[in-house]
Amino acid sequence: MLRRLFLALAFSLLAAAGGFAQEVERRTVLDGAVVLEEAPEVPERIKDALNRYQNVRGASLVDWTADGSGLFVETRFGDVSQIHRVDMPGGARRQLTFSDEPVNGIDRRPAAAEVLFSMDEGGSEFYQLFLLDPGSGEIRRLTDGESRNSGPEWSGDGERIAWTSTRRDGRSNDVWVMEVADTASARVVFEAPDGTFWGPADFSPDGRRLLIANYISITDSRVHLLDLGSGETRKLVGGDEEPASWLGVDPAFDAEGDGVFLATDSGGEFQRLVHLDLASGALTPITAEIDWNVDDFVIAPDGSRAAFVINEDAIDRLYLMDPRTFEYRRVESIPAGLIGGLEFSPDGRLGMTLNTPTTPSDVFVLETGADPADAGELVRWTESEVGGLDTGSFVEPELVHYDTFDGREIPAFLYRPRGEGPHPVIVYIHGGPESQFRPGFSSTFQLWIDVLGAAVVAPNVRGSSGYGKTYVALDNGRSREDSVKDIGALLDWIAGRPDLDQNRVAVYGGSYGGYMVLASLVHYSERLRAGVDYVGISNFVTFLENTEDYRRDLRRPEYGDERDPGMRAFLESISPSSRAGEITAALFVVQGANDPRVPASESEQIVREVRGKGRPVWYMLARNEGHGFAKKPNRDLLSQLVVLFFETHLLPPGEVAAAPGGALRGGEEKAAPVFDP
Repeated sequence: MLRRLFLALAFSLLAAAGGFAQEVERRTVLDGAVVLEEAPEVPERIKDALNRYQNVRGASLVDWTADGSGLFVETRFGDVSQIHRVDMPGGARRQLTFSDEPVNGIDRRPAAAEVLFSMDEGGSEFYQLFLLDPGSGEIRRLTDGESRNSGPEWSGDGERIAWTSTRRDGRSNDVWVMEVADTASARVVFEAPDGTFWGPADFSPDGRRLLIANYISITDSRVHLLDLGSGETRKLVGGDEEPASWLGVDPAFDAEGDGVFLATDSGGEFQRLVHLDLASGALTPITAEIDWNVDDFVIAPDGSRAAFVINEDAIDRLYLMDPRTFEYRRVESIPAGLIGGLEFSPDGRLGMTLNTPTTPSDVFVLETGADPADAGELVRWTESEVGGLDTGSFVEPELVHYDTFDGREIPAFLYRPRGEGPHPVIVYIHGGPESQFRPGFSSTFQLWIDVLGAAVVAPNVRGSSGYGKTYVALDNGRSREDSVKDIGALLDWIAGRPDLDQNRVAVYGGSYGGYMVLASLVHYSERLRAGVDYVGISNFVTFLENTEDYRRDLRRPEYGDERDPGMRAFLESISPSSRAGEITAALFVVQGANDPRVPASESEQIVREVRGKGRPVWYMLARNEGHGFAKKPNRDLLSQLVVLFFETHLLPPGEVAAAPGGALRGGEEKAAPVFDP
């Protein structure tokens, strides 16, 4: 891992030391952690104005304590998110981990106090697994310290974990099992064929079998049953003539271990919850009448009750279910927004994380009744700080639709400042691409609205998830630029609205969204003032050749196989680095040096190519980050620079002081977005 980090950094510094076609202004800040090129000093007025925006935090549910009297939550009181404990509604958050790196993948050991979590170095994503004793504070590393380890699952008795690791050869995504009392017991239980991804999903109640999932693409996945004694596997679902996804939620055994709950789009457009009888192979549909995806599912440890979440046009709806009869009811008391982190307590209460357009993530508990499908009172356990903001004044998004080039309607969320306008516009393009913009809390958007007086439009262009498997596949392979045409249609829609200023439009996106920013600048520079490319792909061929080995084959079904000469030529032809001369709007490129998904070379080559055409580019390289910024000082600086960049290119001099609300008011998300390109 250190060699990988050194090579990435060395390449970055070599490029910075003279590899570009023109002399650039360069400086390091934040104790050498960040390199800035061509980016001006941030004025104190912007730093002061954004301070409160950058001191909002959220809290997310990790799990219940073993006896159900308290909760483990993840929140940030320093520079990165750590594990805390809360013992009552509104109680103090007591910090349990104190690392310089953020914690991830947190899960309490069944029937015990210990907590499993993962952590990497500098955003490398070569995660290691650790076990925390909350009483003593002792932390024990379970994995080898070198390979990439992810997706751990506990056995019901808490004695073993199963997880995915590249430990065998550095690139294969094998399934491993370990007795946590003896790390030397770690062994491969399923050896993944080259270039494929496999992961554990759930132990059977008796601990003898393991559900393992094989992910091919977002529209093609399979689930197998592994006998841990004999090593034999059998495919349960997937891999038929018509590909389908069987991983809409994590597959889970029922209480008896005789069946499995899954979510699949087999035979339809959306991910429906089904139950598979292991003996007969019979599938029982559960949510067949709901034409939206099931996005989350959890069953209580004793199997007595369950809950699931429906993604209804990007808004989450919670349902409680009796897992024996499959009867369910929607919970009406949940505010409209996003729901995550579902966890049942030992006595059947349901913990969750709630996030709305005007409130950051916080932890709530839903009281439940004797009937597994009955809901009681919703109790708030954490109330995160919002920097002294009046979040009631935040602009709430409006769901809109616009027609695109082939007659389809594209959904988008419009955040419109108060007042008649015409307002400058920032188009936010999500990553993935198999992802979806969801209208949760975004202090970044509220900052842009309040500080710059800008409207924000977040489209879910073709290729986005959440709208059926046909829609998510519309940008695959040679149809890649059809999604870029959806941005062109959005610019037409903006031009038709008197409250929006078609002459002052910028684009912002991360990872695949960064590619979309660059491609939009290639095709529509005459209609755009500026673009921010955050850890984005600039050339699909070099991206596929240089992304980490363990994930390369996972991306080829989406983008195409660069080893095929015809596809390689096509990918080169549409890549922004091949068409840098067509980018004439202002460009700001942001990158983490340790990014394993979109290597720093992707940002360096687009910066080099655009500068080679005589155009200036702002460039920010964080030496201690990966695919998205996790450390607060880096996120704060990025936020300040983005405001300065948009102010420079979207607003006339002096207009910021007259932005809606007068003085800047402030706010910030819990963490910077991390994307999967």
